[in-house]
Amino acid sequence: MNGFPAGGPTIGVEEEFFLVDPGTGELVPRNREVVDAAAAFGVDVGLELSPAQVETATPVCHSMREVRDRVVELRAVAAAAALQAGARLLAVGVPVAGAPTGRVTDTPRYRRMAGGYGAMITGREISGCHVHVGVPDRETAVQVSNHLRPWLPVLLGLTANSAVHHGRDTGFASWRAVETSRWPCAGPPPAWTSAAEYDTTVARMIDSGTVLDEGMVYWDIRPSAHLPTIEVRVSDVPATVNETALLAALVRALVSASVRKVHAGETAPQVPDLLLRAAYFRAAREGLTGRWLDVTTGRLATPTQLLTELLKRLRPELEAFGEYPRVAKLLARQLTSGNGAGWQQALWQQHRDLPELVATAARQTLIDSQPALPVPRHLTA
Repeated sequence: MNGFPAGGPTIGVEEEFFLVDPGTGELVPRNREVVDAAAAFGVDVGLELSPAQVETATPVCHSMREVRDRVVELRAVAAAAALQAGARLLAVGVPVAGAPTGRVTDTPRYRRMAGGYGAMITGREISGCHVHVGVPDRETAVQVSNHLRPWLPVLLGLTANSAVHHGRDTGFASWRAVETSRWPCAGPPPAWTSAAEYDTTVARMIDSGTVLDEGMVYWDIRPSAHLPTIEVRVSDVPATVNETALLAALVRALVSASVRKVHAGETAPQVPDLLLRAAYFRAAREGLTGRWLDVTTGRLATPTQLLTELLKRLRPELEAFGEYPRVAKLLARQLTSGNGAGWQQALWQQHRDLPELVATAARQTLIDSQPALPVPRHLTA
């Protein structure tokens, strides 16, 4: 299918997590200790911009099941390493308690970013999930981006997981999306005519000092500068492993379907930037509990309607990958039970108890997991 192997395109997932005090939920700047502790299990965990954050990355995977298995392993080890460092691992899009650290991890690049962008960097504590999917070439990648753009608000609303920020209900399901919107190169990317146009635009942003390098290009879809992959980075880090697996499967199928359309010469839908940003706003505010903006009609629709339509469109890809029944089941379950933002808002409205919120978030982070590596018992208590 689409020039891909029989099982579909390759896929990889990166997840960012916060490290917090187990009792208060305040951020604790111990990411180096967590990286070192994870290395003792033979697992690479990466530093992130904030010293109270770490990042995990799966190897190249070939199926939804493989992604899920690797995410289970990585979350289990990262959580155990966090406990060894005196912290708890939280899969939430923004810090739920305490105050910003006001610091960046002490690396040359992060110091340059802090020096050049001030509080936009030192106060930018967000955790997302980035899905990388293999594509035939870079030119195809930017055309695929055009086809994916209309579905970005749907993916955002599905995985929203940042309703409570530093001890207050923001009124949004994804406050992370609001935080990232300050950047000139964040949110939905423009519609591109070619890879050359993309590269020229990025070069101008770097030359003008708008961004330091390609790594600071934060559009929610971007082609890799070095590999034949495309990265979709619209989502909050999902609350649970199953939500991450669902997101990854949907993104991979979207990319596969889009490659097919590019090869068939189909023109991508022309969605005005302002309409797309309006759809972002509604998805970020409403999550799975309200109504979204359908960019194809300009009318409001329920999350169930738009996600059902997405599943219908992706059924040929998902059936070819042997993943349709599992994806349909997980999506139905999430529409029924809600996402991270839903339980955050419900818990906060009932109790306004930060320690309870932190403890619940920590359980959600591992709720679908069983430790896949031999983790000492005292580290998982």
